[in-house]
Amino acid sequence: MSDLTNRFGQPVGVPIPDWTTRPKPGRTTVQGQFCRLEPLDLARHTSQLYNAMVEDREGQTWTYLYYGPFKDEAEFQTWLGVAAASDDPQFYAVVDNVSGTALGMVGYLRIENTGGSISVGHIIFAPCLRRTPAATECMYLMLRRAFDELGYRRCEWRCDALNTSSRNAAQRFGFSLEGVFRQATVNKGRNRDTACFSIIDSEWPHIRDSFQRWLRPDNFDAEGRQRERLSVLNKG
Repeated sequence: MSDLTNRFGQPVGVPIPDWTTRPKPGRTTVQGQFCRLEPLDLARHTSQLYNAMVEDREGQTWTYLYYGPFKDEAEFQTWLGVAAASDDPQFYAVVDNVSGTALGMVGYLRIENTGGSISVGHIIFAPCLRRTPAATECMYLMLRRAFDELGYRRCEWRCDALNTSSRNAAQRFGFSLEGVFRQATVNKGRNRDTACFSIIDSEWPHIRDSFQRWLRPDNFDAEGRQRERLSVLNKG
């Protein structure tokens, strides 16, 4: 909050000198050490992503999302075609660097480049991708691009307030809970309260350093188990 006032004695925000509208994310591949983010491509990604999603045979992946589950690959491809053509949300396939296989999806959305705000969401991971270094690095790549490459001031994470896994992930990645929008919408015939988390640019350097420290090879033992927890590093 600002303690500045204008000539009328009204409180006003802190000036941001030389602010300019930020560029929107381009459809480019973002490379990491464990995974890379590729703009969605139907020919390259449809079958890989569908096969990854059906690893979740019970369908728990889709409980809190606005779409899915899909009855077959053809229905999934129809939905993926719309997603691939969208500018907001803008979707990426999460491709494992070792196998070269797409194992998940993630997207930028609510891209408010005039004010420098962007969200990450539509996070859909195959069971084999969850709780892996690649899954964590995927979010690091999204955040690094938003803050360091594109110069955004704020990144949001929104989820169903009842989605405990998503809420825990947001806090592990360094997002802070701002509040809950009550009765924000209706999803699949059910009320949805939406929890809103954020990271702002002044917080990003510490969070970036925590990600980089966590992703170092010496943070993992011979079995690939983490030595330091990202949630602890982000609190430091």
